Amino acid sequence: TLTFTLCFNAISNLPSLCQGTKNELNLLGEPNEHYKTLLKMYSNCSVVLQNLEITHMQQNHDLTFLRSIEEVGGYVLIAVNYVNVIPLENLRLIRGHTLYEKKFALTVIANYDKNNSSINPDITDGLRNLPLRSLREIIKGGVKIAYNRMLCNIETVQWQDIVSEKRSSMQIISGGTDSQCKCIFYSCYNGSCWAPGPENCQILTRLNCAEQCTHRCKGPKPIDCCNVHCAVGCTGPRPTDCLACRDFSDDGICKDACPRLMLYNPNTHQLEVNPEGKFSFGATCVKSCPYNYIMTDHGACVRTCTENTQEIEENGIRKCKSCNGPCPKVCNGLGMGELDGVISVNATNIDTFKNCTKINGHISIMVPTFHGDRYTNTPAMDPEKLDYFKTVKEITGFLVIQSWPENLNSLSPFENLEIIRGRTKARVSFAVLNIPHLEYLGLQSLKEISDGDVVIKNNFRLCYVDGNQWQTLFRSDQQSIYIKTNKPASTCELQNHTCNAMCTEEGCWGPGASMCFFCQYVSRRGRCVSACSLLEGTPREFMSNNMCFDCDQECKILNGTPSCYGPGADQCTECAHFKDRFTCVPSCAQRVHGFNNTLIWTYTDKNRQCQRCHPDCIQGSHVSLAALGIVGGLLLMVLLVLSIFILLHRRRIRKKRALRRLLQERELVEPLTPSGKAPNQALLRILKESEFTKVKVLGSGAFGTVFKGLWIPEGQDVKIPVAIKVLREVTSPKANKDILDEAYVMASVDHPHVCRLLGICLTSTVQLITQIMPFGCLLDYVRENKNNIGSQTLLNWCVQIAKGMNYLEEHHLVHRDLAARNVLVKNPSHVKITDFGLAKLLTADEKQYHANGGKVPIKWMALESILHWTYTHQSDVWSYGVTVWELMTFGSKPYDEIPASEIANVLENGERLPQPLICTLDVYMIMVKCWMINADSRPHFRELITEFSRMARDPSRYLIIQGDEQMHLSNPTLDTQFYRNLLGLEDMEDVVDAEEYLLPSKLVLSNLQTPQSQHHNSSNVITHSDLVNQNVIRHHDLVNQNYENTIPKGEYIGPSGSNKPEQFLGNLRNTLKSTGASLDNPEYQEDFSPSQNSDGVFLPTATQLGYLG
Repeated sequence: TLTFTLCFNAISNLPSLCQGTKNELNLLGEPNEHYKTLLKMYSNCSVVLQNLEITHMQQNHDLTFLRSIEEVGGYVLIAVNYVNVIPLENLRLIRGHTLYEKKFALTVIANYDKNNSSINPDITDGLRNLPLRSLREIIKGGVKIAYNRMLCNIETVQWQDIVSEKRSSMQIISGGTDSQCKCIFYSCYNGSCWAPGPENCQILTRLNCAEQCTHRCKGPKPIDCCNVHCAVGCTGPRPTDCLACRDFSDDGICKDACPRLMLYNPNTHQLEVNPEGKFSFGATCVKSCPYNYIMTDHGACVRTCTENTQEIEENGIRKCKSCNGPCPKVCNGLGMGELDGVISVNATNIDTFKNCTKINGHISIMVPTFHGDRYTNTPAMDPEKLDYFKTVKEITGFLVIQSWPENLNSLSPFENLEIIRGRTKARVSFAVLNIPHLEYLGLQSLKEISDGDVVIKNNFRLCYVDGNQWQTLFRSDQQSIYIKTNKPASTCELQNHTCNAMCTEEGCWGPGASMCFFCQYVSRRGRCVSACSLLEGTPREFMSNNMCFDCDQECKILNGTPSCYGPGADQCTECAHFKDRFTCVPSCAQRVHGFNNTLIWTYTDKNRQCQRCHPDCIQGSHVSLAALGIVGGLLLMVLLVLSIFILLHRRRIRKKRALRRLLQERELVEPLTPSGKAPNQALLRILKESEFTKVKVLGSGAFGTVFKGLWIPEGQDVKIPVAIKVLREVTSPKANKDILDEAYVMASVDHPHVCRLLGICLTSTVQLITQIMPFGCLLDYVRENKNNIGSQTLLNWCVQIAKGMNYLEEHHLVHRDLAARNVLVKNPSHVKITDFGLAKLLTADEKQYHANGGKVPIKWMALESILHWTYTHQSDVWSYGVTVWELMTFGSKPYDEIPASEIANVLENGERLPQPLICTLDVYMIMVKCWMINADSRPHFRELITEFSRMARDPSRYLIIQGDEQMHLSNPTLDTQFYRNLLGLEDMEDVVDAEEYLLPSKLVLSNLQTPQSQHHNSSNVITHSDLVNQNVIRHHDLVNQNYENTIPKGEYIGPSGSNKPEQFLGNLRNTLKSTGASLDNPEYQEDFSPSQNSDGVFLPTATQLGYLG
C-alpha cells in the first residue's frame, strides 16, 4: 500500500521528526515528481518514525537533504537508484520496528542503470559508494545488499558489529570492482571501510569491547563500557553519555520507560499527578503529544484508541476516553487489522464498513474495486454498496479515489465525512484522480484535513474545486493543494457550473445553496439562505452564529418582533398557551410533588400565568372538567354493576323457589343437570397400621419414605409382600393432597399392565400400600440384562405398555410421566405401568389438561406440553415413543448431551432421537410418528398395539440383535424362597402374591379358559415341553394380552425360559441392587437418595434432572 507523510514541527526539545513511508518499490508519479516528494518529506528531518525508502533517484537529483537523517524507526530501503552516492553520512541507528520482507532492516538492491541504446547493453550509471560511516547499530533485523553492479567496499564491512541479533538474515553480495572506488585497507582497522578516505573507516563499538560490557563500548577497556540504555555507542558510562538511546530519551537521558503520569503516594495511599510525567512518542519522552496524535491515560501518543474508548477533544488536546454507553462503531480501514496489505476497497471487504462512524486506517477506491481482480479472484463490487460510507464521519488515514461508478457524478457516499486526519498517507491525504465523468465533489460536511496534501487531477468534467476553501481545511503550514488537468475554470463559468450566490468567495463543493463552504449570509439546516424567519414566516426562528434555529413550539408567533431569542421554552418572547414562572407550557401542572411529600396544585390567572393554589386546596381552585367526567363515569359503572348483580340475584332466588316447590310436591323424576358420567365403583381399602409391617427402607425423597414390607390382613393367615409409601410429617397440605390424588388414580385402575393400589392408611402421615415389583423398574432391568434380551421380549414389552396406556386413554386418564423408569417388571414376561404422581383424570367432555407448573420430565414430553403446559393422550403417545427408544437402546438416556432448558429449541428445529442400532426402519418410523409436532398426526395407542403386535409375530424381521435366537431371561417361581430372599425374612411360609390374593378367581378362570392352540407351533410346544417356559403358560393372561383381538390364534409363541432358582437368586441380588441405585438417578432434580444397603425395589415417584419446573 502507498503511504506518504509530512514532517512534524518541532515540539519542545524534540528532534526534527518525520513520519516516513511504506511505498516499497513503487514510483510516486514521474521521477522528478517522486524526487520532489522525498525532498519535501525529509528536508531538515533527523528522526524518521517509520521507514526510510530512497528509490528511483536519477543522476541529476541532489540528495544532500538526506544528510540530516540520524535515526530510522523502521527499515531503510535503497533501491533502483542511478546516482553514484547516497549521502547518509549521519545515519547511525536503524531500530527495525518494521522489516522489509519481514526480515531485513537494511536493504540495498538494484542500484544501477543499463545503457539499452547500444547493441550490447552495459552498465553506465549506478550506486558506487554508500558512505554509512556513522551507522553503528541495527537493533532488530538483518541486512540484504545485492545486485549493485557498481557498489564498492560493502564486503569489507564487519556487519556482526552492527547487527545486534545473532540470528538475523544476512545476504551480502559484493558488487563493483572499480579501483577508484576502493578504500585503502591499511588506513582502516581490519580494512573495514564504507568508501575511500580515512573518514569513512568503520568504527567498531561491539567486537572490540571488554568481556565486562553487555552492549556497546567506546574502547577495549572495561571502563569504556556504555550504559545498558545506550545504543550505537557512547562517550562515557552514564545514561547521559549515550550517542542514541536503546528505548527512550528523556531530555537527553536514556531510560527504559518514560516517567509515569501518576505516582503512588505511600503516605496518603492515593495516586497523585507526577509533575515530571511524560508521554511516549516514538523513542522520545514528550510533555505533550504532537497535533493529530492522541493522548492516552497510560502516557502514550497513539494513532487510534483502544476498544471501548473513543477519541475526543478537550481544550485542543485529543484524548481517548471511555464511552458513555455503546461506543460509535469504529472499523478498521485498509492497512489495519484484517485489512492490512489490502490495496483497495472491493467486494470481499466492503461489508466490513457497514454502519461505521469512524475508520481507523485509509480508504482507497481503485479500478479493481468495480472491475474485480482476476489475479486474486476478487469479483466486481456492487456500486450501490458505496452508500455504506454515508455513515462515516472520520477517516484517520487517507482517502484516495481513482475509480468511480459512471452513474455518480459526485462523491455523495462521503457527503457526511467531516475529518480526514492523514495519520497515514498515500503521498497525499486526499486525492481524486482520473475520473472523467466526475462533475463536483459534494463533500459538504468536510471541515478538516489534519495532515498531508490534497491532489485533484485529471478529472476532465470536474468543477467547483478552484476556490480558497482548502487552506481553511488544513492544520499545518506544510500542507498544500495540487489541482491540475480538471475542467478549466473559464469553461465551468461559461456553463454556469459555479457556486451559488449564497456562497462566499471561499468556494463550494458543488451546485446549490447546500454545497457552500461558508454562507454569504446565514444557514438553515445546512443550506445557505438570505435571512432567518425572525419576524415573519413559519416556523419562527432565532439566529445564532449566522445559523437559523427554530423557536420552541410553545412560543407565540408574533408579527414585527422576534418570537424567541433561544431554543428553549424559557426563551420565548410570549407564550402560545400558558406560562409557568419563566417557562411556556401547554397547560398548568397538577399534583406536583413539593417539599415534605406535599402535592402542589396550580390554576391559571387572567394573564394566563400558572399560579399556586392555597395550601388547603387539594384539587385545585376549581372543579376540573376532566375530573368531573372521570367521577361521573365511575358512578355510572358502579350503578350498572349493581343493576346486573340485583338482576342475577333475583333470578337465582326464583330458581331456588321453583326447585323447593318441585321437591315438596315430589314430582322430580330426573336429574336437573345430568353429567352423563359413569360412577366410579372402584374399591379403596382403608388399612390399619397394625395390619402391615415395614421391613426395610427402599429410599426417601422430598415427600416421604418408601419401605418394603408385609401386609397381613386382619383375621387371615396370609402374608402379602408390599411397598409402603409414607408421607413426611412436616409435609405441606399440598403434598397430602397430591398423594391422595395419586391414591385416587391408582385405586381407579384395573388392568394387568397398570400397577394397582392395595390400600391406604390414614394415620397422622398418610401411607399408600401398593404391589411390590420384584424385578424393579424396566429401565434398570434392560440395562443390566441387555445381553440376554431378545427381539421377542422387547416387542412384547412394547405391546404391553401400549395396552396399559390404551386402557388409561379409554378411562380418560393422562399419565404425563410415561418413561421406562415408570414401568415395573413383575417378571420378564409381564410389565406394569406405575407412578401416577403426575397423572390427571379428565372428565367426559375434557380433551386436554393445562398444568400450572411444577417439575416435569422435559426430555420425555411433547413439544406442546413443554411450551404451553398442555397434556393430552397424544402427548402421552410422544412419551411412549421415547420409552420405546429407551428399550431399543437398552436404557440409553434421551438427549443426554443436551440441557433440559434447550430441548424445546432442539425439537422446534426438527431434531429427534437417532435410530437405535437394533431397529429396522419400520420400528424407527413408528417412533418418528409418535414425535410429530402436530398432535393429531400421531398414532393412537390402539394403532400402536396393532403395529407392535404385527411385528411381534416375526420379531427377527424388525429387530436385528446378534445371537437373538439364543437369548432368554430367567423367570423364577414367585414362591416362599423367592420372597424370603427379596425381603430378607425367614418366616415366609404363608406368603401370597398380591395379585393372587386380590383376584384369585380371575387368575384361575383365565388359566382354565386358555386354549393351548393359541401358541404358534403348539404341537412342538406339547411334545418338547421342557423347552417351553411353563410360567408363561401359567400366567398367559398377563403375557401378550394384545393378541386377543389383533393376532389370529395360534400364530404367536412367547419367549422361552427355564426354571433355575439357584442361578436366578444370584441374578436377583444384582438386579435389586442396581434397581435401588435408580432411586439416586442423576436425572432427578429433587434430593432422593436411597439407603446405603438398599437392595431395593423400584421407587415409584422421583424427580429427575430431565424434569424442569
